[in-house]
Amino acid sequence: MNATLDLLATRRSVPPPLLDGPGPSRAELETLLAIASRVPDHGKLAPWRFIVIEGEARARVGETIAAAFRADNPEASGERLEQERRRLQHAPTVVAVVSRVGPHVKIPEWEQVLSVGAAAMNLVVAANAMGFSTSWLTEWHTYDRRVLDALGLTPQERMAGYIHLGRAKEIPSDRPRPALADIVTYL
Repeated sequence: MNATLDLLATRRSVPPPLLDGPGPSRAELETLLAIASRVPDHGKLAPWRFIVIEGEARARVGETIAAAFRADNPEASGERLEQERRRLQHAPTVVAVVSRVGPHVKIPEWEQVLSVGAAAMNLVVAANAMGFSTSWLTEWHTYDRRVLDALGLTPQERMAGYIHLGRAKEIPSDRPRPALADIVTYL
């Protein structure tokens, strides 16, 4: 095998609490985002965009997440609110992948959605190739309109997920993967 195949065969997510700094430099991040954008994109629509959340911005977004959670769960303990507040503060860099999919006369929305997913996965693979560890997460706040509005998403935009980037404090054991016999059909 070669280095690319080795990376793809062994890459795994590292939960955000197991990620530490330093995160990517601005130059490294720009390289990663440029690579993330090099995906199939029928019609050259770029149906995605990225929001980089670093430094104190992680705490500010965390306050928004905690406030939305508190509004829906007024009985929540201080400990639980702190957990919500810290969701984006484990990894030094979090990239929100925003889906800008919309109706188009020639390009089905499904193709645009696939392109968004490909951009997110390119970011994950490129970051791992650069020596970082990642975790691509979607949790309740990924779909909460209050949080999306605070991040500047338009009503037509959706969040494809948050990609947490950092250095692994430890690599968890791999999860079971599906047997090829269960997922592959040869004709």
